[in-house]
Amino acid sequence: MPDRVLKLPTLDEVAQRAGVSRSVASRAMNNARNVSPAKREAVARAATELGYVPNATARALATSTGGSVVFAVSDDDPALFGDPFFSQVLVGVAGALDRSELDLTLMLASSERGQARLDRLLRSRRSDGLMLMALRGDDPLNRLVAASELPVVLGGRPLRGEARWYVDVDNRGGARLATEHLLGSGRTRIATITGPMDLQASVARYDGFVDAMAVAGRGSDMVEHADFSFEGGAQAMARLLAVHPDIDGVFAASDNMAAGAVRTLKAQGRRVPDDVAVVGFDDLEIARHTEPALTTVSQPIRGLGQEMATMLVRLIGGESPTPVILPTRLVVRGSAPGGV
Repeated sequence: MPDRVLKLPTLDEVAQRAGVSRSVASRAMNNARNVSPAKREAVARAATELGYVPNATARALATSTGGSVVFAVSDDDPALFGDPFFSQVLVGVAGALDRSELDLTLMLASSERGQARLDRLLRSRRSDGLMLMALRGDDPLNRLVAASELPVVLGGRPLRGEARWYVDVDNRGGARLATEHLLGSGRTRIATITGPMDLQASVARYDGFVDAMAVAGRGSDMVEHADFSFEGGAQAMARLLAVHPDIDGVFAASDNMAAGAVRTLKAQGRRVPDDVAVVGFDDLEIARHTEPALTTVSQPIRGLGQEMATMLVRLIGGESPTPVILPTRLVVRGSAPGGV
């Protein structure tokens, strides 16, 4: 009988026993940086127990790469990649990762096939960590995130449940600033156009509007909901005017919706800001090109991506960072100037 071939343990088996990803195991075996002492010890113990010995080729390959992280998107709209908010977040992510040894993989996970592919990737431990923008309440990715043993950083807090690691902006405080500005400029009939109310950011911006109106002793019942898009804002503004023709101020929870609201107001013969003042949220490029330019709440979009990636790198390195809330500020332009 021929001699039985001895099956040598693989690096994947070492990683599985140590409870880490393959690339973390590779870096630990090769004394690369960005590996915590606890993970190094777990990998060394697993390698000893299994009798794993890296060959020269594998060692050379391992020292030339630093692993990878995934930025998953729960959206299948091709227009997403042209969205200035999303692109600025990615610019921030890429800039932060450029200072590490981690490569970035972008995955679309809106379809069942995409979700299954992401699930396989997370289970295989061929990635070191995951970044996601805040998910809607019923998004199937919530289940994958909850089941993942990899570090996961969210851009924005989830609507339901608790997230251990996230980077968010002060949405509620920013919306309060916007509404207080409208009130301070003498507006008394102020409406709001919210984003989708299954997103925490939309809820927080609505709550900020309600906060400011309540402090001023004003009602906050003039509300329409939209989808953060230009057309959604235009249609919501038309619905508001049909029921409340005496509106003199509008806070829209995104610049795209605010620009749409301005178009509707002009189409219906309303002067902005003389008849109706408008404030948006985001400080995107569109805010500078409406006529008049939009007063808006500026949030550090690129900084959001930078902080997400930085937090994930720290987690992979064995640190335990705390959540980060980034500040917002009001930028006053022509659509809602200051003063009464």
